Amino acid sequence: MSHSTKNLSDLSLAIKNWGLALGFSQIGITDTNLQAAESEHQAWIEKGLHGDMDYMAKHGTKRTRPHELVPNTQRIISARLDYLPPQAADSDTILQDGSKAFISRYALGRDYHKVMRNKLQKLCEKIQSELQHYQVDGFEYRAFTDSAPVLEVALAEKAGIGWRGKHTLLINKNHGSWFFLGEIYTNLALPIDEPASNHCGSCSKCMEVCPTQAITAPYEVDARRCISYLTIELKTSIPVEFRPLIGNRVYGCDDCQLYCPWNKFAEITKETDFAVKHGLDDVSLIDCFNWTEEEFKTKMAGSAIYRIGYTQWLRNIAVGLGNAETTPEVINALKQHQHHENETLQEHVRWALSRHTPA
Repeated sequence: MSHSTKNLSDLSLAIKNWGLALGFSQIGITDTNLQAAESEHQAWIEKGLHGDMDYMAKHGTKRTRPHELVPNTQRIISARLDYLPPQAADSDTILQDGSKAFISRYALGRDYHKVMRNKLQKLCEKIQSELQHYQVDGFEYRAFTDSAPVLEVALAEKAGIGWRGKHTLLINKNHGSWFFLGEIYTNLALPIDEPASNHCGSCSKCMEVCPTQAITAPYEVDARRCISYLTIELKTSIPVEFRPLIGNRVYGCDDCQLYCPWNKFAEITKETDFAVKHGLDDVSLIDCFNWTEEEFKTKMAGSAIYRIGYTQWLRNIAVGLGNAETTPEVINALKQHQHHENETLQEHVRWALSRHTPA
């Protein structure tokens, strides 16, 4: 069956409406040409700025050539899902209180992988069930949520969702940057949207406020310096030079978004799965450090934090306690784990204790 331009145009509009009905904040559509992004990505890899994230390099050009990852791909449907949780404690207040554990706002509720994947699958099923009304058939698709070699920011920018900010995250002019992205690769030659234009201008706020100066140039992040990388992706020892700069950020870092002027337009999510769970928006470092492994698994079940595991969680909190004000309670908490069987954790606890005891 031939797919007329009008049929595909009508289908495209319907897909956007179905996406909104499923709870997505925005849907955009683009083609597969990522030539410009490919050269930028390759230069970033060649500089070694991806650190230990070997997966960023090992897939070759599959990340930047969608048809190599999924044969017959002609279009990418890009989806935005806002995540800023309602009634969360003020980020700045938590960051200023050295006794508290700061957790990146995206991780306060349910694991976004599950939420986004579920919605994308429902959208694909809806498209499949409605194709006959648009005289379109042969729908092939694969959906992704941060789960495969996909250059999601570049695709979303081309699809008109927003522009890539100097911190390399996507920014939407009317909705800021507190959102997740997901993609559907499809063989349908849907009409494409206008790419978003860049509105960062001369602003460099994100570069100035980064605690570890990880944004080494506009639109370039050295992952090896980034607190999100150090606390989540890095499985070995956190370099000593960065530990004092991490402060009380025990899972991720939001500073580049917290100070971005465009986030004054950010909206609270309507997605109930992203509501704060287990009081993670306002929890003490000592309390977190005292959790048993079972308590960690119970509280973090269904959370993105579960993925880093108990020992890495303790490693991160040890750094936070090393940066906290010296009190008998902090020292006692650290001593609970100073003989832990994990050598990396032991070493971080020793470092933290050394910050509270005279040489």
